[in-house]
Amino acid sequence: MKNLYVIVLSIILILSCVHAHLSVADDSPEGVRPAAVAGMFYPGRSDELRQMVGTFLNDASGAKVPGKIRGLVSPHAGYIYSGIVAAAGFRQMDPTVKTVILIGPSHRVRLSDASMPAVDAYRTPLGDVRLAGLASTLRRLPGFKSVPEAHLKEHALEVQIPFLQVLLKDFEIVPILTNSSDPKALAITLAPYIGEDTLVVASSDLSHFYSYSTAVTLDRICTTAISNCKISDMTLCEACGKQAALTLMHIAQIKGWKGMLVDYRNSGDTAGNKNRVVGYASIAFVHGKEMTKTMKETLSAQDRGCLLRLARTAIEARLIEGAKVERPTQASSILNEVRGCFVTLHKHGQLRGCIGTIEPTCSLLECVENNAKNAAFGDPRFPPLGADELQEIDIEISVLSVPEAVGFSDGEDLKRKLEPNVHGVILSSGMNRSTFLPQVWKQLPDKEKFLEHLCLKGGMPAKAWQEPETKVEVYEAEVFGESDLK
Repeated sequence: MKNLYVIVLSIILILSCVHAHLSVADDSPEGVRPAAVAGMFYPGRSDELRQMVGTFLNDASGAKVPGKIRGLVSPHAGYIYSGIVAAAGFRQMDPTVKTVILIGPSHRVRLSDASMPAVDAYRTPLGDVRLAGLASTLRRLPGFKSVPEAHLKEHALEVQIPFLQVLLKDFEIVPILTNSSDPKALAITLAPYIGEDTLVVASSDLSHFYSYSTAVTLDRICTTAISNCKISDMTLCEACGKQAALTLMHIAQIKGWKGMLVDYRNSGDTAGNKNRVVGYASIAFVHGKEMTKTMKETLSAQDRGCLLRLARTAIEARLIEGAKVERPTQASSILNEVRGCFVTLHKHGQLRGCIGTIEPTCSLLECVENNAKNAAFGDPRFPPLGADELQEIDIEISVLSVPEAVGFSDGEDLKRKLEPNVHGVILSSGMNRSTFLPQVWKQLPDKEKFLEHLCLKGGMPAKAWQEPETKVEVYEAEVFGESDLK
């Protein structure tokens, strides 16, 4: 009996030693959430991942953010598709950030409350990132649960972390997944914990699997609503992380932050075909006092010449055999900013085509090139431009500021707020939308006539501009043409 006891005890000791050895050798110790999509959404090797992220950060363009980024809407697709868009925002964040609140959708598990994993850290090929003490504090509050299976294979938060690891020296995260929890209530809970060294990242892609042109139209609804913090307009937004974006928008309203679109592209622009695309946006939020949206004289004479030459050669390349588009080899930073623009063609002083993009969705260079071709060959009011007309047309470019919503109580109040020859105006009612550039005031100086013609242009009743449900936005434009340079 005594010998049997000794044998059993020896076996227990041996098993204990084996277990201890296995625990030390285990690559995923208890308390660490292992990487779920390394090798799929992004490289699984640390050196390759660091190089890829660094390349995106170096190559990313987009609008320059005028202040310290407090919040960021960032995409979460595979890096070859959305990495360049995510980088456009992350590359401008404050390097002193210590706490990053990550909010994203749960793609696989439906959640009634916000969920945070009960782990000590998140792991990527670049190492482990600790959870902030705030995570355990929030887990104990109403409205939060820990649903481990929701986090186990979820990519929405994980893909944000390598960008943070490359750019920040020492930081902690608060990972939150949400599906149907109240975004306003979540924002109210989080807002008191957001300090000067905190960044809030809402992880979301936009529309899924539409044609390229349809996706751009649909995604513009989202990017405009988010940038302007228009909660009511989000009902029309298609985004898998809509709850996360809404939470950030409510936080922005509480904190007095203002949003701006940094970059927008879809998979048709990056690594896929244009038949079925997914949209991606980087949208930054800064303190309202730091945000300046008034158009200033920002383009140099050289910039203007580059854009006008780009527009003309883009048209010539379609009409003259052997002609090539002349894109600047070393463009100034403003030409790579995400800006809206219109290109207008005149022939003997008469309109010959005008097409534009109101909201900023691509770089100014891309915007001018695309709209020059559209104005020449895609304006439904005119036949396509012919080669024999090239010498007779004059090209004009309008570079737009970001549209801003105008609140008004009635028609008289709206008229008081409009500045002729300064404001371009956008009217939206339901699915109808139209705009007049600031130059149109020269033909329609009377405010009522201006607004009535704008309504009719958009297929709305002539007096729709007086209705409270009509949305009015204004922007400014920097206008220049080939005749100016002559």
